[in-house]
Amino acid sequence: MSSPSGLMTTPFAHGYPEDLETEWIDVMGYAVPLWVSDPESEYRAFREAVGLLEYSMLYRWEIRGPGAMAVANRVHSRNIMAMGAGEICYGVVVDTEGLMVDDPTVSVYGLEHVLLVGGTPALGPIIERELEAETTLTEGRKEVCVLSVQGPRSRELLQGLTDSDLSNESFPYYTFKTGIDLAGRAVQINRIGFTAELGFEVVAPIADASALMAAIAEAGAQFDARACGAAALMMCRIESGMVMAEVEYDGTLSPFECRLGWSVDFEKGDFIGRESLLQRRDSAIGRVMTIRIEGDSEGLDGAPIQVEGLDVGQVTMAVPSPALGGATIAMARLHRDVARVGQLLTVEVPSGVREAEVLRTPVYDPDRIRVKS
Repeated sequence: MSSPSGLMTTPFAHGYPEDLETEWIDVMGYAVPLWVSDPESEYRAFREAVGLLEYSMLYRWEIRGPGAMAVANRVHSRNIMAMGAGEICYGVVVDTEGLMVDDPTVSVYGLEHVLLVGGTPALGPIIERELEAETTLTEGRKEVCVLSVQGPRSRELLQGLTDSDLSNESFPYYTFKTGIDLAGRAVQINRIGFTAELGFEVVAPIADASALMAAIAEAGAQFDARACGAAALMMCRIESGMVMAEVEYDGTLSPFECRLGWSVDFEKGDFIGRESLLQRRDSAIGRVMTIRIEGDSEGLDGAPIQVEGLDVGQVTMAVPSPALGGATIAMARLHRDVARVGQLLTVEVPSGVREAEVLRTPVYDPDRIRVKS
């Protein structure tokens, strides 16, 4: 197995087949395969069984000290001060102009220990500027391995490896547990994911990666668990309407364009960008939505979108959607005048013009029933 030179190797890469032939992509400095077997089989694993996906690449910003929760509260859009130990929340971090920097999760371990997990290095300096006396910031992604275990049978798989109660009642969505004995290793388990399916993240010291992958893979055989790459994950996340940094948003969009206005808590008090967001919330010029495009997905990323010859947006990422019978769908930045379900569009590609239509976002499990099951 060979991966691109100049990129770091992920902790679970040793679990890939020796003769793996795939395309590799750069995910925050790490080499990540687009597929391990094939995207279609891996997609079905996420939707019908269990998919195993490396998640060690994300930045892990640990705030420690007497003011940890207050620092996180000034940076993040959610009310961190209202959270208890073992809770996770999702929201956004914006700059002073109210424009998107990251959409990290926040995990609260206690009054003096908070973790933000996100997808951009720009988040670190923002947190650092808010640090109080005796409060520290470290980035810890090189210290731990993270395996995302996603799919309707993920709980069954993990429950067979631990005596801890992983039931919905004991372990609800957006919570985490530490000190769990999983296959003889002490791990943290998070009840979150990026697939719109029931799922968990297993977090452990990097030294335990090999033993954990072997145990999870062996236990997963009876559940048709499968190692997965980025292509299947992108199919799931676009069907699920989930945005990504530097794909759907950059430093030119606000949370309101990204359909994340719900995550901004104006009532909690001051935080970075609050006044700018108050001004922007009723004047968002566009919206990120799902569109269906005729033909296959090849060459659509970045393509301009038009209505009656006028530019009205851009495709961010297009994929085939098994949930819609193989139709091509995409996340797209659209002007607010055309960001409505049923709106007809055209997409410009070198080979010609493609017809397109705005769909309800998300197209898969819009009420998020499966993740909470």
